[in-house]
Amino acid sequence: MIAKLKGLLDETGTDWAVIDVSGVGYLVHCSSRTIAALGEEGEGCTVFTDLQVSENDMRLLGFATSAERDWFRLLTQVQGVGSKVGLAILSALDTGELQAACAVGDAAMVARANGVGPKLAGRIVNELQDKAGALPSTPGGVAMAAVAATGGASADAVSALENLGFKPAIAARAVATAQAELGEGASEGELIRVALKRAAG
Repeated sequence: MIAKLKGLLDETGTDWAVIDVSGVGYLVHCSSRTIAALGEEGEGCTVFTDLQVSENDMRLLGFATSAERDWFRLLTQVQGVGSKVGLAILSALDTGELQAACAVGDAAMVARANGVGPKLAGRIVNELQDKAGALPSTPGGVAMAAVAATGGASADAVSALENLGFKPAIAARAVATAQAELGEGASEGELIRVALKRAAG
């Protein structure tokens, strides 16, 4: 099992990259976010990988972070989500946004990905909702899980920040920070006021 590649970025396409490891070029299929994170051709890079083997094909999937790979593995456990759809979702949402969407059941957010209809998006968030808080190192993930668990004023404050244009993961992180500063009894208005300062900062 190939778990990681470290070498030179030899060539890239819209959804693939060739990583040169000691003269051997590995073709890895990637999300657009991973392609962007790899850097310039000729530079050193590291990709976390997942090897998928079927009757007719064997392909290596590459990810900029282990968190992205973990989410890809979770996504492809959902019926109807193959490697292509999994990469499309990870191209549309970063891992923090995906974790936030699953934590609060926001199927519309997942449906922004190419090839993901409302029905499939609903299945994804329903099946992964309980697992959303379990994956580490996702930006805003812990904060989102905390806000989702608290509910009430915190959840309303997150919704208010999202309506102002902040990404869900950023809004959740800012509200969680505000909640920690103000305490459990803070009102929605107080949370929004402090969270806006944190999110803007």
